[in-house]
Amino acid sequence: MRALVKMTWMETKLFLREPIAIFFTLAFPVMILLLFSAIFGNEPVPGMSGVRSVDVQAPGYTTMVIGTTALLGLPITLAAYRRQGILRRLRATPLHPSVILVAQVLVNLLMTVLGIAIMLVAAWLVYDLRLPEAPLGVAFAFVFATISFFALGFVLAGLLPSERTATVVGQVVYFPMLFLSGAVVPRELFPETLHRVSDFLPLTHVVNLIQELWIEGNWNLTALVVLFGLLVVSVAVSARTFRWE
Repeated sequence: MRALVKMTWMETKLFLREPIAIFFTLAFPVMILLLFSAIFGNEPVPGMSGVRSVDVQAPGYTTMVIGTTALLGLPITLAAYRRQGILRRLRATPLHPSVILVAQVLVNLLMTVLGIAIMLVAAWLVYDLRLPEAPLGVAFAFVFATISFFALGFVLAGLLPSERTATVVGQVVYFPMLFLSGAVVPRELFPETLHRVSDFLPLTHVVNLIQELWIEGNWNLTALVVLFGLLVVSVAVSARTFRWE
């Protein structure tokens, strides 16, 4: 436990020294919130008593932080560590390999929670964001969705040889999901074809899970099953593909 705490603290300091990582994790979601709220307004949603646009969209914006840390931050860091020989040297130390990997998960989870908290506080201060109907359920959904996407991030980290490749592939995987999942642009504005395509994207199910818990307090069982499947499959694949050197 002591080794894990020290490793996590060291990785946290390294994360905070990366301006780009800090910007996209902590500042970018707030910018998107302010920009798209200005574009789409904050009018009441038809058929949903007392619910405004920001009450629907702000919970969806939180998935930007999950996607950024899971599909860009985690794979890029691990790919860079492997190319530079850091993973190989760490594995040669008395540290158990699990300590190294769990520290990465904890640091990125911490930054994800911080990024989500900053964005939601901004939405509450600026737009009087409605509080969630099921706060404990929302908290669980955040953590569960994040861990599921981290597992996918480990798959990318195991398959991709360098941080440059991880950056390109991560962006190719992440940004189409971001804009087609309803996380940024409401899916109601999509044509029918794009709407069907978005149903197959994992990030769409994160948005559905969090929004329904936030607004109605209900669990989206389809979203839970999809994310659990993503977690199981990604863990199985990453266990076979992850490389230390």
